[in-house]
Amino acid sequence: MLSTTDKERAILTDLGQRLRKRRLQRNEKQLSTAARIGVSAPTYRKMEQGDPSTAMGYWVRAMRLLGDPNALLDTLPLSLFEQNTARQRAVTPRKR
Repeated sequence: MLSTTDKERAILTDLGQRLRKRRLQRNEKQLSTAARIGVSAPTYRKMEQGDPSTAMGYWVRAMRLLGDPNALLDTLPLSLFEQNTARQRAVTPRKR
């Protein structure tokens, strides 16, 4: 398993802080927000803490309920996807 880099941890921490800020703006308790997202309270706390083990689907649901779901797409540059796709095409399978 790969460990997260400092930059990745910073991004996750920032996402967690943004999630917390949205919750506080709505004047909600963690348990209420967790229920709205459909996760347990411990999972929600992990999200606010930027825990890298949190499933991506939870983040998508949270963004849909608490903000702009398309904002998540801005965190993944299309050029990175295109680069990975090009690399995968360049690799030719070995003949057996």
